[in-house]
Amino acid sequence: MIILPAIDIKDGNCVRLFKGDYATVQKVAESPYIAAQGFADAGAEWMHMVDLDGAKDAKLVNADLIADVAKASGLSVEVGGGIRDMKAVEYYLSRGINRVILGSAAVKNQQLVIDAVKEYGERIVVGIDAKDGMVRAEGWIDNSEINYIELAKRMENVGVKTIVFTDIDQDGTLAGPNLKQLDVLAHEVSCNIIASGGVAVLKDIVNLAELDVYGAICGKAIYTGSLDLKQAIEVTNKI
Repeated sequence: MIILPAIDIKDGNCVRLFKGDYATVQKVAESPYIAAQGFADAGAEWMHMVDLDGAKDAKLVNADLIADVAKASGLSVEVGGGIRDMKAVEYYLSRGINRVILGSAAVKNQQLVIDAVKEYGERIVVGIDAKDGMVRAEGWIDNSEINYIELAKRMENVGVKTIVFTDIDQDGTLAGPNLKQLDVLAHEVSCNIIASGGVAVLKDIVNLAELDVYGAICGKAIYTGSLDLKQAIEVTNKI
């Protein structure tokens, strides 16, 4: 299982939210460059980055900064937030980003996912963000009538190989990931599953590794110090 330390960008700053609520924004690092360097120093190979302004405004907002931080870090990077058309997909993938995450587009514009997968294959990841099992979009503001398993199966059917799953009620809470929903998802589709939301301590990493998911995104736990990134990476390398 790979560990993906996370950098969420809002107004150019490295921040965290609580349960996806933009009113709870908190700056957690001096700069995204310093945070990314810290991840690299701890032995990370991947990094997960999100343009929070982009997710809310449905367009690329912090894309130049994200691409620059990614390049400076030397890490493999996946990016989400505000990617709503092929032009946005191409922007990131032509600037050294390894994978882009389509979230709201997967709910509202399945044709974009189909076109992007056809063009870029496994470099296209779908983000499924759910509250009480129902998918949300547009920076988690919009409700949908789609169950997370149903959307995952649709995405699998159009060729998506990797899904980032977030239980919104766990995100930023340090209350542990939703192992039950992740376990169901991992058994319902053959896609690689990246778990996001709730990771707090090393035991959470071990629990996720035992579910045999592909990856785990860690954000707030690293910044608060409740999870030692280097130790987490070392443990997953042994499992």
